[in-house]
Amino acid sequence: MSKHYDLISIGAGSGGLSIVERAASYGAKTAVIEAKELGGTCVNVGCVPKKVMWYGAGIAQGLKDAQDYGFNIDLDGVVNGEKAGKLNWEKLVMKRENFIGGILDWYDGYMAEAGVDVINGNAKFLDNKTIEVVTDEGTETYTADNIVIATGGRPIIPTDIEGAEYGIDSDGFFQDLDEVQPQKVVVVGGGYIALELAMLMDGLGSDVSVLHQAWPVLEGFDGTIQKALRKQMEDDNITLYDDEIIDRIDKQSDSKLTIHFKDGNSISDVEALIWAIGRRPNTDNIGLENTDVELDPRGMVVVDDKEKTSVNGIYAIGDIIGKAPLTPVAIAAGRRLGDRLYGGKPERIMSYENIATVMFTHPPIGTIGMSEEKALEVYGDKVKIYQTDFVPLYHQMTRHKVKTHMKLITLGAEEKIIGCHIIGLGADEMLQGFAVAIRMGATKADFDDTIAIHPVSAEELVTMK
Repeated sequence: MSKHYDLISIGAGSGGLSIVERAASYGAKTAVIEAKELGGTCVNVGCVPKKVMWYGAGIAQGLKDAQDYGFNIDLDGVVNGEKAGKLNWEKLVMKRENFIGGILDWYDGYMAEAGVDVINGNAKFLDNKTIEVVTDEGTETYTADNIVIATGGRPIIPTDIEGAEYGIDSDGFFQDLDEVQPQKVVVVGGGYIALELAMLMDGLGSDVSVLHQAWPVLEGFDGTIQKALRKQMEDDNITLYDDEIIDRIDKQSDSKLTIHFKDGNSISDVEALIWAIGRRPNTDNIGLENTDVELDPRGMVVVDDKEKTSVNGIYAIGDIIGKAPLTPVAIAAGRRLGDRLYGGKPERIMSYENIATVMFTHPPIGTIGMSEEKALEVYGDKVKIYQTDFVPLYHQMTRHKVKTHMKLITLGAEEKIIGCHIIGLGADEMLQGFAVAIRMGATKADFDDTIAIHPVSAEELVTMK
């Protein structure tokens, strides 16, 4: 006999946990089904462990910068028989995983306190209302008035390149590289995941190459951001292969890899090959063929502006709807869906416009709204651009000069701000407040009328001419 709930979420990532928690807070009987750890990609193999490693790379650079501030730090010296400043990779990974373990322990207790049933197993639709779950103990079926698909995505490893299986994907970066830091790393991809991993590994001391195989670096981002990040990567001695296309990958006798290109050139002695060429939605193994849920050609679930699928009572949120694959977006969508379904708040609809996002490269990038290129395409001469670049005060004191670039994109006579793009020290923290202002319809005059905080980089956004 099937067990019935008011709402079931398939997937316990950021979106799935948010919807069941919010629905339960209104008195709904809820459950979440998950075959792996709670928290999904973000907590386990994404945002959280990546940010820990990003901080580590920043500290590595900070040790070098400290010498320029007058600290007596001899990074060429020896401490306890090892080179001073040498990273203990295994210790960093251990502390990172212990931190994640604490989050997972918290989730277990929090879900119980929230009144959410956690079902560990693989879920599969039997029809539009019934879910089968295979667990270690056997098979159970569940029904619900409302079902939310929040299964997220997974990284892609190519199947048409001989030897591609010798590499790891972005999940494997956090799961497989646990004992020894690879000294020679090749990252394949030109998107934000590829460049974040490449720059943090460079910061931690690895020799890094990036192969983006004729695709633009950071495609879709503002051109100024693209150019500034590329220059910084070159300044940091990351090798960029722009047009080389991978032909095959061979494993050497010492287990290192050789990457062969179609033009006959190659890279040898590669200790870690990381594929970061995109992700696909986890919609191909949950029995959607047994339902009337519509998918688009990419395998994304088709939803309306309220996250409703083509089936009454089935909703989808997060990476699988192809709108904005970001953790805070999935959380916000889940909470708003819970408010609408059980909180009596029909007006709580998720807006997918003007979503601020940050990329944890070195330096970080913060962006919201239209790029200059897109704005000019849509609005033409109604667009006015304000921009500046400078070396921030911190780096005025260091030999490692990392420039900050800022751009405001305005529209019409009132100069409403429709885009803000920052790359530089502190961009990750400064964008949040400006994102509030831009979502509220701020104009350039509003920025100009705001008294600057001095001396900080963010003041340039309200003093820009």
